[in-house]
Amino acid sequence: MKRSNRLVVLTDFFLENPRKHIQLPYFVRLCDTTKSSISEDLDIIHAVFQSQGMGYLQRSTGAGGGVKYIPEYSQENNMQFIEELRKKLEDPSRILPGGYLYMSDLLGDPQTVREIGRVFASKFSKMDIDVIVTVATKGIPLAYAVASFLNVPVVIARRDPKVTEGSSVSINYVSGSSRKIQTMVLPKRSLEEGANVCIIDDFMKAGGTITGMINLLSEFDAHVQAIGVLAEADDEEEERIVDHYTSLVKISNVDMRHHTIEIQAGNFVEDLTNFE
Repeated sequence: MKRSNRLVVLTDFFLENPRKHIQLPYFVRLCDTTKSSISEDLDIIHAVFQSQGMGYLQRSTGAGGGVKYIPEYSQENNMQFIEELRKKLEDPSRILPGGYLYMSDLLGDPQTVREIGRVFASKFSKMDIDVIVTVATKGIPLAYAVASFLNVPVVIARRDPKVTEGSSVSINYVSGSSRKIQTMVLPKRSLEEGANVCIIDDFMKAGGTITGMINLLSEFDAHVQAIGVLAEADDEEEERIVDHYTSLVKISNVDMRHHTIEIQAGNFVEDLTNFE
């Protein structure tokens, strides 16, 4: 196989199989070439991934050595996307009663959802995560987007048990926004005991739903490694009951009377600034 063809084949493999460790003999057989040629190809792909802010190839040596693609968006690309997202959400026509925002159009756009997943994956790519967990709301497409870049399955906590999912574990929790007692259910077969979990949600006000998920996951002895929310509400009247999380945008200064709204970048950008 010619080098130009090999580069296409290898690049496609890495993009379709992020964080999957593969030994070099597999690529030697796939491309019908030598180990030294594959090694040179990997150097080229690694350099291009880094120059385009798409991540990098992580290589290891020894008997079990190999390579895997780490999908880590560059800081510049992350901040650019969050700024574009902030401007879209700052449209006053999105204001809904109760200080909420209409985001269904964005969550229904495959390209936008994919980019949100890529940004979160950039933050969580180095963490030991086995599964993405979300609740049965509009956060589901976000969960699948993040999972596609981290190459892990998605588990969905639901409001009501389903007979097709077998026996389940359920808890009652207090919704942070409505202050109502609600139920959250997770099938016993959906999550292995002691799994490392990343929680993804579309919106967080006080954090009641996420706290409910954390409590439910504790029934499986799961370890919550990360929490990602698309938008958080900056409401001084609501006591935030979740401390450690990553948000892309923050909703503040919603003026229902004058129909104005202010959207700020979330703490994701603060983390990037501190890193720099």
